[in-house]
Amino acid sequence: MRFMMMYKPADIKKLEAGLPPALEEIAEMGRLIEDMAKAGVLIATDGLMPTALGARIRRTNGKITVTDGPFTEAKELIAGFCMVKVKSKDEAIAWGKRFFDVVREDGESEIRQMYDVDDAPCAPHPREAATPA
Repeated sequence: MRFMMMYKPADIKKLEAGLPPALEEIAEMGRLIEDMAKAGVLIATDGLMPTALGARIRRTNGKITVTDGPFTEAKELIAGFCMVKVKSKDEAIAWGKRFFDVVREDGESEIRQMYDVDDAPCAPHPREAATPA
């Protein structure tokens, strides 16, 4: 099972200012990432830059608009993500809790299971896939 964890800090000021974490936190995060890699669960992980360097693309009533950052009205900005391959949602939650042991700041991490090829709503039914066109 694959899961994506998206971290949203309660206080976005440090994120938006582009301030780096404390050196101790960087070292601890490195150890956590190493533990995840050794356990064979880590697919990808990274932090995100301030919204001033980003953009939003929105489609409304068929019209596409692009808005450059910063996004001052945003309340729940994603500061980083991690993708894992684990045996259960409980295992993904356990890794997410370890993340908060490192970060030690208020916030939330949304954990969402990802579709596998066979689970995707657009995946053909096995019988349909075997039928020649």
